[in-house]
This record gives sequence, structure tokens and C-alpha cells, in this order.
Amino acid sequence: MFILKNANLITMAPDLEKEFIGDVAVEGGVIKAVGKDLRFDGAEEIDLTGKTVIPGVIDAHCHIGMFEDGMGFEGDDGNEMSSTSTPELRAIDAINPYDKCFEEAMRGGVTTCVTGPGSANVVGGQFVAIKTYGRDVEDMVLRFPVGMKAAFGENPKRVYESRHTIYTRMQIAATLRKTLTKAKEYERKLEAAKEDPSKAPDKDLAMEAMLPVIRRELPLKIHAHRADDILTALRIAREFEIRVTLDHCTEGYMIPELLKEGIRDTGAGIIIGPLLCDRGKIELRNQSFKAPVTLYQNGIEFAMMTDHPVIPEQYLPICAGLSVREGLPRYEALKSITINAARITGLDDRVGSLEPGKDADIAVFDGDPLEVYTHCVMTVINGRICHRA
Repeated sequence: MFILKNANLITMAPDLEKEFIGDVAVEGGVIKAVGKDLRFDGAEEIDLTGKTVIPGVIDAHCHIGMFEDGMGFEGDDGNEMSSTSTPELRAIDAINPYDKCFEEAMRGGVTTCVTGPGSANVVGGQFVAIKTYGRDVEDMVLRFPVGMKAAFGENPKRVYESRHTIYTRMQIAATLRKTLTKAKEYERKLEAAKEDPSKAPDKDLAMEAMLPVIRRELPLKIHAHRADDILTALRIAREFEIRVTLDHCTEGYMIPELLKEGIRDTGAGIIIGPLLCDRGKIELRNQSFKAPVTLYQNGIEFAMMTDHPVIPEQYLPICAGLSVREGLPRYEALKSITINAARITGLDDRVGSLEPGKDADIAVFDGDPLEVYTHCVMTVINGRICHRA
């Protein structure tokens, strides 16, 4: 057991002060207590006077471990471009936990990454929430599956036009509808087989993977940049009564009222980014660091993401900081990479705030976490000090 003492705590916990000088006690991989002047017999005390402590940073959407650092085709395992719909694919089967980007993320204070397939396919496969430190993938997994990837717009069109499979946004939407409809029919047959086993369908791994989606147990994690694609995603969410998150949501800030209506109707989560990159394709022509500010001003909760390797994981706090420069309140920026990211991805029972009983995932900085010149001087994951400068 150890206690982080005398730090400037930003807990992100609703029942605690937003920011105060205090202590965090860690025991057995979880947070035991948060408060002032904590004392426990036999505990190691680590003085962090002058340091800032926040919950471990969470990236709500990335591809870490799927597109390996510094490699080409040999390490590119994020897009299986053999079929337009591949829900049976599992991110855990492609992640290289020894990619050095995990260590760089961890040393930057990023403790949890929601990572998975890219956006080549209309349905791409299952995402996983993974810690940035561990022995192997199984040791690092926080929750699997955590979402089912889907994609609209430019990427599926570009990949499958040459294969004479997809030419239009109409076909992308139709392909998703076909997959969802097939999953509902598969579920109907499974239900019928409870009364009559002869009616049981043949095992279908793709449909088995889709069952949690149509049962609202798992969100469809939808890649959508353009406003029209965002609205199509919401249309299908309403039609099939499924849970969704809108990932990238690049032009969402341009349609705040329609976005709010969609959130009200479907409970959609909003994950924006990457913002610290060039407008490398037409869908990004309206990309702006004003997006987080506009969403906040319209009362829309959001998380921020890197889309790693587009932006390296360790720079997620910098992205949040640049939003502050554009007018986003500092606390809201911190929320977007901690508790909001946890809540939108369904992980807030484990991570996202400094509260007793939650995973002891903690990032310690020698200044404001959102400032470019600040260093992460300590990272704790599952109660283990993984990095200490």
C-alpha cells in the first residue's frame, strides 16, 4: 500500500471538490481513499508537493497496437479489406502489446485506450478497452468487447469502389441495415430454438458478434465525419433502436440542435477528433478546434480522441489544451480525456475519476496537465507504479 501525499488533486469525482491539495491511498490495485491528511499503518508515503494528480488519461477511440509504429504492411492489422462487413473480427487478435507506443502512452499519463479496427469496412469488428501496461494482451484488457466498429462516408467508398462493391453512401447504409437485419433474424431463430431445437440456426460468428449490438448491450461505434453521415447514423440508430457513439463527429458542431435531438432520441455518445492533424481528405474540410467549444456551449457532452497513430497517444492532453486556448473551460477539457471518455465508452465503473473502489490508474504531472511544457512524472496503472521520472 502507498499514499500519494500533498498533491494538487483534480479528482473528476462528483462528490469531491473539483481541485484541492490532498492525498490518494492505493491498495491492491484499487483506490482505497481520497482526502486530506490520510494515514494508514505501514503505508509508503510519496510526497508530491507541487505536483498535479489526475485520473489516468483515457483515449476513447484509437488504433494503438493495430497499426504498429514504424512499420508498413507487416504491422498493419487494422483493416481487413476482404469483405464490406466483418463483425466477427476481434481487436485482441491483432494488437501487438509490445509496440513501443504503449510505453510512450503510459509515460505520457495515458492509462486506458479504446482501440480496434479501422474504418475501411462498413462493419469492422469489435473494439477493446486496454490498459497501456501489462504482460500481454489478456493482462492489459480492461473490457472486451467494448464496442462494434462501423463506418460511413469516404473510407468505405474509397476502399470498395475499386472492388465494384460500394459506390455510394446509399450502399453503405444499406450494407449496415442488411447486417443489423440479419442479426435480428438470427436472434429470432435462436429464440425459436428454445422451444424447438430443430429450428436452431447454424453457428454464425459474425451474427454472434452482432447480438450484443441489437440487444443494446454494446454500442455501435460509428465513424462519421460529415454532417449528413452523422445524421444517417442517427437515423439508423432510431430505426433499429440500438446504442451508438458518433466517433470523429467532425461536423457535429455545425448541426448542434440536430445533434442534441439525436442524443435525446438515441442516447448517442459523442467522441471528437483527431483535431491536431491536417485536413488530409475532403471529409475534414470543416475540421476545427472550435468544435469542442461549440459543443460545450450547446450543452453536449463529449470525449476527445487521438485516432492514434494519427496523433500519438501521449499528445492527447495537448489536444485538450489547445481546445482551452480556443475557449473551452479547462475543467471541461480535462473531463473530455478522463470521466467523459470513461462514461461514453461505458468504463466509468472502473476508471475516469479518483474515487475509492475504482482502478488505481493515476497520472502525476509537474505542472498543468494541459500545458505543452508539462511532464508526466509518474504513472500508476492497476495500483502499480509503472513510470517514475
